[in-house]
Amino acid sequence: MRKEDCFYLGKIVSKFSFKGEVLVKLDTDEPALYENMESVFLALGRNLVPFFIEQSSLHKSDLLRIKFEEVDTEADAEAIMKTELYLPLEFLPKLSGNKFYFHEVIGFSIEDHQKGSIGTITAINDSTAQALFEVDRDGTEILIPMNDHFILKVDRENQKIVMDLPEGLIDLYID
Repeated sequence: MRKEDCFYLGKIVSKFSFKGEVLVKLDTDEPALYENMESVFLALGRNLVPFFIEQSSLHKSDLLRIKFEEVDTEADAEAIMKTELYLPLEFLPKLSGNKFYFHEVIGFSIEDHQKGSIGTITAINDSTAQALFEVDRDGTEILIPMNDHFILKVDRENQKIVMDLPEGLIDLYID
């Protein structure tokens, strides 16, 4: 399994018991969706390795307590500490309406209802307080806030996001 075919689910953040249990910080708004998984992929070195789950349960809202098969001691758990967990993309719940996964909209075009075509989404920058679309417009990078109030429509069929951008925002980048 390749990372490109998977999505990041979370990271092992601590050991939980002397029996090899670990706590995983999930990167999701709906942790309950992942409570009864049979297996996950752990990023070990440059590989994704399947690990089978004996038992799991939610622990304090966004943490998942997991007991993996063949991880039976504190030393075993220590060996996988800080490891990232992945699942195949087909396990992502389907979204509809104006909700989307960041990886899903890479390559979509951005259209402003006033200015028309703006460019193509090349990446999502979520390292700032406000996530940003990184948009390429004929070699010029345009940063557009991913604000729900600006997004009018996510058109998956035509791979396009229609937005109502604040006046002057695009003019900062183009003349």
